[in-house]
Amino acid sequence: MIRYVLVFTLALAGAACDVESDNERVNGSVNVAAGQPLQDATTVNGAIRVADGAAVKDAETVNGGITIGDNASANSVQAVNGSITIGANARIAADVSCVNGSIVLHKGADVAGKLANVNGRFELNGAHVGGGIRTVMGDIEVGADSRVEGGITVQKSNGFSISFTKHLPRIVIGPGASVQGPMKFEREVKLYVSDSATIGEVIGAKPIKFSGDNAPS
Repeated sequence: MIRYVLVFTLALAGAACDVESDNERVNGSVNVAAGQPLQDATTVNGAIRVADGAAVKDAETVNGGITIGDNASANSVQAVNGSITIGANARIAADVSCVNGSIVLHKGADVAGKLANVNGRFELNGAHVGGGIRTVMGDIEVGADSRVEGGITVQKSNGFSISFTKHLPRIVIGPGASVQGPMKFEREVKLYVSDSATIGEVIGAKPIKFSGDNAPS
C-alpha cells in the first residue's frame, strides 16, 4: 500500500507538472461542469468536484476530497488522503478507492468495480457495487436495499502501528440489502445482519441478527 501511494503520488504530480490546465493542476481544486469535453480531472493538492450531469474520464487527487454529482459519470475515482462522495444515480465504470478517507454512495449510484480503502467509513444508501468492498480498518454500512457483488473483505494490517484504543470495524448489512459472494474477515469485527438481508458465506466472524431499520449501537 505504501508503494502504491508513492507511485501514484509521483506519477500524478509529474503528469500535472507537464501540462497544467483547468482540469489538471498541482495546487488547487478542479471543477468540472456539465457539457465540458470528456477528459481526466487531476490535482495533487486540492479537491475535485464533478457537477450534476457532468462526465470525466479518471478523477484523481492526492490531498483532497472528490465529489461526483448526481447523474454524473466517471471511469474511475481515486484519492490518497480525502473522502469520496458519489451522487444519486451517478455511474462509475471501474474502481472507487482511497487510502485514508470515507466513501459514500447515494441512492441509485452504481460502481461497476470495487470500493477500497485502508481507513475510513463506507456508506451505501440504496446503491450498487459490482466488484466488492475491501478495507483494513474501515466501518462498512450496506444500507437498506443496497447490493454488493463480489463480497466483502476486511484485511489484517501488514504494517506497524500504535493505537491506544482498539477499534473493531463495524459491518452492517441493512434491511433488504444483498451481499453476493463471501464476506471474509481476517481481523476481529462486529458484524450485524438484518433479518431481511441476503448474504452468502461468512468467514472469520459470527453474524449478529437484528430487526427493524437500524443495527444496535
